[in-house]
Amino acid sequence: MQETVTFELVRYEVKSRVAEITLNRPPVNAINVQLANEVVAAYRLAKEDSAVRAVILASGLPEVYSAGVDLKLARSFDGQSLRAFIETFYYEQHELLYRMGKPVIAAVTGHARAAGMTWAVSTDIIIAAKEAQFGYPEINVGLLPAMHLVHLARIAGRHRAAQLLFTGEIVSADEMHRLGVFNEVLPREQVLPRARALAAELAEKSPISMKLLRDAFVRANDLDYRRAMESVVETMCSLRDSVDSTEALAAFVEKRAPVFQGR
Repeated sequence: MQETVTFELVRYEVKSRVAEITLNRPPVNAINVQLANEVVAAYRLAKEDSAVRAVILASGLPEVYSAGVDLKLARSFDGQSLRAFIETFYYEQHELLYRMGKPVIAAVTGHARAAGMTWAVSTDIIIAAKEAQFGYPEINVGLLPAMHLVHLARIAGRHRAAQLLFTGEIVSADEMHRLGVFNEVLPREQVLPRARALAAELAEKSPISMKLLRDAFVRANDLDYRRAMESVVETMCSLRDSVDSTEALAAFVEKRAPVFQGR
């Protein structure tokens, strides 16, 4: 059975019991409301299709996974509109993933930043390209790396997470693998084939056994995750209403040094 649904910015294809969701918003898969909604819609198709037994989230842009939230959109946000966007990008998406009942693999063939990293780390298994680079540069544009405040320290450890999040430094795939964030790092041309091979292997498992296993796994590891997420999201929305947040975003777009006022 094969099914293909082409949204405007996302392609959804089911082949051999694996649903492949491909992001395609050139040039850098910058996340806007439409792209976020289409990924959620694709995840919902995968969740509700009993024939689907594994899911891959990939990029149609070979050297870029996602650069994060579209800066034009970010500049338009105040705290209230940012909260509305987060309802889809964080809460609705994570609720679907929490209850997916089947494994989800990120095939990260290119660079990922900020909210682009959110897409990757929200999955169960991450296969990444050795040539790609990754990071959480939100601090440099007056935003908070919301879910990564919760997620990264649990995986990489408190102190290394603090360094990455506080500095916004960009690091290699090998470093993310060393920290335990990525499962495997391969040459770019091998990433998607490896993700497909792994998805095919998982699709061979008993679907009821996999569902119960994954449900138990996410419950065991996410008991306080959502409450922590809600806390950092509130802080993120408060920051967006600050003068310094607006200045940092403007300075980044205008390619100048920011002038911070501490408010």
